[in-house]
Amino acid sequence: EESRKTSERVKWGQKRQMEQGVVFGRSMLGYDVKDGKMTVNEEGAKIVRLIFHKFANENKGTHVIARELREAGITPMRVKEWSNTVILRVIRNEKYCGDLVQKKTFTPDFLSHEKKYNRGEEEFVIIKDHHEPIVSRELFEKANRILDEKSLTQEGKAKHSNRYPFSGKIKCGCCGSSYVARYKNRNNGTRYKAWRCYKSATQGSPHTDKAGNPLGCSNPSIRNEDAVHIMYLVTRSLQLEEKKITANLLSVIQSVLSVNTDYSHIEKLKEQIQTVEDKRTQLIDLCISGAITKQEFITKREACDKEISELQDTISGIDQQHLLADQQESVMKEITAAIHEIVSGVEYEDAFYSQILERMVVQSKDAVDVYLNLLPIKWSYAVAKASKGVLDPKSGISETEIPISVNIARSSG
Repeated sequence: EESRKTSERVKWGQKRQMEQGVVFGRSMLGYDVKDGKMTVNEEGAKIVRLIFHKFANENKGTHVIARELREAGITPMRVKEWSNTVILRVIRNEKYCGDLVQKKTFTPDFLSHEKKYNRGEEEFVIIKDHHEPIVSRELFEKANRILDEKSLTQEGKAKHSNRYPFSGKIKCGCCGSSYVARYKNRNNGTRYKAWRCYKSATQGSPHTDKAGNPLGCSNPSIRNEDAVHIMYLVTRSLQLEEKKITANLLSVIQSVLSVNTDYSHIEKLKEQIQTVEDKRTQLIDLCISGAITKQEFITKREACDKEISELQDTISGIDQQHLLADQQESVMKEITAAIHEIVSGVEYEDAFYSQILERMVVQSKDAVDVYLNLLPIKWSYAVAKASKGVLDPKSGISETEIPISVNIARSSG
């Protein structure tokens, strides 16, 4: 209780100081923070102005800006090297136009003192024109409008690589780097996803730096729809025992749906959750009394949270299983149709492609090699230069516009 009261007093005092303009934080690129005041560091301010100019006025991307700063030998502050995320943080930081926003993080637990990002749980302290700006408000707002527009056009874009079926699986045949996802503009204004060699994306075309080290890569990018269509053709060309595969999968699914789980088991799981919650509550008393240290409290509490989460997931899974069992007949019809379409290569299915694809190697814009998991076979695709359309039957492109030949050969691997 004493810890809680002390925490509340400290928070109240800090907030009053923040409202009076006292800066809580450390020095950053372009600003020195001392005794709660921000002063411009001209050496860092030049770099900040350069970043905003390149992005807003020269229309350069964050990856390109990071690469140019690295090659120019400009040392970043508090990070190992320049990256697109570092550039994004600079462009989004309102301090550079003179505004101050504090309480971006908060401490919900007065015992563990663990900080969390403020997602609206507590009120921000915002002061406009608080200190000397490094860039004009007009330039700052222009740069952030550009970022917002890009974010809107990429709405729904996956944040983590495992959301993309080809992440980490498309390799460069020239330098060996992995291909990374990028978005590009078509002439009609629409955007599409493409995969580009990481070395080419971060270092540009082949060249040498000041020290004479070779940088960059010349291998071309590959559109995501092209990669998906290649996998579609591979699946369609596989000599699979469709009836046997379908029957095996359906028998497994049928056995799962037919399991009659005892509802009393759910009640036992709920009782276990209540027991763990009681145990978690007791930990606070043990920590306050000094029976356990704060670190022991944090470790044991995290273990309790994990156990509760796992038990809740188990209950959720059982509920879902009961729901499926109640709708078994209609569910089995849908599953049967879906399996048939996937196995026969009729339907595009990213998750299926992800499972059977070992790697796709882009040798050039005219040649892509595809290696499959569990099969000692390599498909080599010679992609004709004349192909200009989107390689996707759903887009309306005719089959004659997809000049891809398939050569099957045993893999030496």
